[in-house]
Amino acid sequence: MKSNRLTMMVLLAMALGVVVGYLVHTYAATPESAQNIASYFGILTDVFLRMIKMIIAPLVFATLVAGLANMGDSKSIGRVGGRALGWFIAASFISLLLGLFYANLLKPGYGLNVELPTSAAGLGLKTSALNLRDFISHVFPKNIFEAMATNEVLQILVFALFFGIALGQLNHQKKHAMVGFMEEASHIMLRVTDFVMRFAPLGVFGAVSGTIAIHGLGMLAVFGKFMLCFYIALATLWVLLTLAGYLVLGKDVFRLLSLIRGPVLVGFFTASSESTLPKLMEQLEKFGIKPRITGFVLPLGYSFNLDGSMIYTTFLAIFISQAYGIEMSLTAQITMLLVLMVSSKGIAGVPRASLVVVAAVLPMFGLPEAGILLILGIDHFLDMGRTLTNVLGNAIATAVVAKWEGNGDESEDAVVSAAAQAPASTVAVSAADLVGESYVQAAHIGAARIDAGRTETGRTEAIPG
Repeated sequence: MKSNRLTMMVLLAMALGVVVGYLVHTYAATPESAQNIASYFGILTDVFLRMIKMIIAPLVFATLVAGLANMGDSKSIGRVGGRALGWFIAASFISLLLGLFYANLLKPGYGLNVELPTSAAGLGLKTSALNLRDFISHVFPKNIFEAMATNEVLQILVFALFFGIALGQLNHQKKHAMVGFMEEASHIMLRVTDFVMRFAPLGVFGAVSGTIAIHGLGMLAVFGKFMLCFYIALATLWVLLTLAGYLVLGKDVFRLLSLIRGPVLVGFFTASSESTLPKLMEQLEKFGIKPRITGFVLPLGYSFNLDGSMIYTTFLAIFISQAYGIEMSLTAQITMLLVLMVSSKGIAGVPRASLVVVAAVLPMFGLPEAGILLILGIDHFLDMGRTLTNVLGNAIATAVVAKWEGNGDESEDAVVSAAAQAPASTVAVSAADLVGESYVQAAHIGAARIDAGRTETGRTEAIPG
């Protein structure tokens, strides 16, 4: 289902849920009758949440293993990868911390006192948060199949880390089949995610109608307050990212912002970071960043540097705890921040991916996954802001890493020089040269060799097809 159509269906479901919920709230004989009717609406919510939980384990495992295996070991990541990951980790931590700060400061869900959903009783939710000692020991799985069967996402992540790093250290011939399988499994699970999201309108209708049936139209003010508070938090993050870029790039950061204006707007209106990738790479190269840096850092950032999604996960989690009147201590909030820091890595920049992450983490702290349905009706408008932030953060990160690298190094110059001195018959890129390269890196290496060949011959006709 196309994103625009799904968004329209979700909005219609939300509007219909408001109408139906209001009618039940107004004409039900007693509050108990209204609550009983609302429990039947909860069946739709229950089904949708179960399907969300169904995709979490295979999606997280496949994406993380494929990403780690393609990165290889620390030597293959090298200096550029190390610096990029350092920036990503710092930016993600600040984004998560900012989400916690503004959710506690502005209290968008405070005083709502939403009742815990009865339909969640059969989902295996914990009724109290883990303490630090139990949490640390619980992170490590006794059995990976048991972890997947019980949807213990952190235990799956730990096993995936070991598995992915070990796979990346094998030679190419041995790991190629398994990496290819994991990448295909990741693509399949993203398609399954798309199928599951087609049921989102039903889940939204059940959640909104049930909530309005019990609490009345006063819940509508919650949506407006949540959006306003969240965009205040995002605006602060935009300022911090620009300031961080200014400290490294100087006044050039404003030229960068001007160049990426188009991709940022595309990301905002499509609510998908990946839709901006080709144009963003082009604009970054216009900024003066060499293709080798862009082709490595930017795709890496699309898995490990989703600043807008980071700030949203902590902001939404605290909102849900406030809405249900569940107090979270400072220790629990910091622990949740660290869990989100790990569990969010490797999730692609597709619409609503952050909701899957939040749904996976909420039960660890005694929070019901049904809470995400409180705002799912307006999630597209929230996703627009998250996507804009993701694109902005990755563009600045790529420019900063390029600046630290001097925008190139001797190894790249050596490749270009060697290609220039090679006979014309060797300039074309063979399929064997590209084995093990990502499609982005391969395209840029090929372009560098072809450009070098053109420089050597002085005419484009000399380049063999």
